[in-house]
Amino acid sequence: MATYSCLLSVTLSFLVLFSSCSAQISQVTSRGRQQRTQTQCNIQNLNTLEPQQRIESEAGHTDLWDQNSEDLQCANVAVIRHTIQNRGLLVPSYINYPQMMYVLQGEGLHGASIPGCPETFQYSQQQQQSQSQSRSQGRGDEHQKVRQIREGDVIALPTGIAHWIYNNGQSNLVVVSLHDIGNADNQLDQLFRTFFLGGSPQQEFQGQSRQQGRQQGQQGQSRQQGRQEGQQGQEQSGDNVFSGFNQDLLAEALNIDRELVNKLQKNDRQRGIIVRVHDEFQVVAPHRREQQEREEQEQEQEKWHQPGGGSNGLEETLCTLSLKHNINKPSLADVFNPRAGRSTSINAYVLPILENLQLSINKVVLYKKAIYAPHWNPKAHSILYIIRGSGRIQIVSQRGDAVFDDNVKEGQVVVVPQGFAVVQKAGNSGLEWISFKTHPLAKISQLAGRRSFLTSTPVDVLANAFGVSREDARRLKNGRREITLFSPLRSSSDY
Repeated sequence: MATYSCLLSVTLSFLVLFSSCSAQISQVTSRGRQQRTQTQCNIQNLNTLEPQQRIESEAGHTDLWDQNSEDLQCANVAVIRHTIQNRGLLVPSYINYPQMMYVLQGEGLHGASIPGCPETFQYSQQQQQSQSQSRSQGRGDEHQKVRQIREGDVIALPTGIAHWIYNNGQSNLVVVSLHDIGNADNQLDQLFRTFFLGGSPQQEFQGQSRQQGRQQGQQGQSRQQGRQEGQQGQEQSGDNVFSGFNQDLLAEALNIDRELVNKLQKNDRQRGIIVRVHDEFQVVAPHRREQQEREEQEQEQEKWHQPGGGSNGLEETLCTLSLKHNINKPSLADVFNPRAGRSTSINAYVLPILENLQLSINKVVLYKKAIYAPHWNPKAHSILYIIRGSGRIQIVSQRGDAVFDDNVKEGQVVVVPQGFAVVQKAGNSGLEWISFKTHPLAKISQLAGRRSFLTSTPVDVLANAFGVSREDARRLKNGRREITLFSPLRSSSDY
């Protein structure tokens, strides 16, 4: 009995010590992930941002926003948009920081290669026998999970994950992407760069988009010339990752012949990064209906998953975590006003992988002349992309200055720095946008409406703070009883 008591005591002591250490490690890790690279945000005037450059490829094009703009540099992010034509393939690539994509239009296939995860999508023996003779002579294809994507899907990609997109639909597939350069995972510089594993990427993707990059490029030009002399006839800028390796070493590493190495390293500027697929595109993927039903079940289950809260950390691994969630369904709205619109957020509670990315997203649909309550973002920068419609946005700094007051329209980007107050009002055609946010559990603090600063503050505090009567303070406090989305008043102007 004494021995049993002793063992029980030791076991309990070990569990307490282990739990304490685990909690400390978890706290340290969480704090480390939350640290972003800070930049100077001495912004006196924000602007509507539109693509400044279009890069043409064989089967589509890519629009780039100016990474030298003070707005994007303040938030330390990059924004790009891919338009992929039917049978177009956005070649595999990876980046040194997390990214989040939103499907604006169309449908297609998305694949991500996660290091260390198994190839769970495989052809069965019967399927292999039904393939072409050239395929049946080999082992048969196997690869990691392939996802069907469609309009309204949010796709989250952790740092360094190689991914590709193929358009198997009938119309163009358009995807806008936020690159979180300021994320703590980025241990390089603050340049926008992409590492392509195929195609013939243009030089604009190779990290020379900011003034800092141009200066670094000039300083390193003499060193690069020496390397170029040893690689006669090969261009060293704008190639995919395989192009830089020695051919003999690459042939040995991949166990292939020199002829195939030459094809890997071939540079065809006209193909770019979105290439045309001429033959039948064959991958292992569930039928669309089956996958959509499975995704709906997964999304229902994810509602009850809370990172670090109700989870014991063993339910899901990186290999099985969901990377996408559709934000378009009205039934998923967090806030709905039949006279104003709806607002839907996808954060780490809904899509657990976002805890790793330290990002979240919010989609707002405003009806004609409706207003999204004046508010500020306590923990995050907010990068707005206008999906459709038009409207007016005002942003106010800590000095009380209106640093932005302009009409916005489809395809434009507006950056709202952390803590800056903002209000949006839809025009006659309504206003719809998504907000990429640099925090996994981003929230807003309202300046008006129910559950706002005004309604939670005592009347006498408001009266004295603004120098008004108690009656006026009550009118100020109770003027709007709606939550977040405000219906238009009869006296509402066009904007």
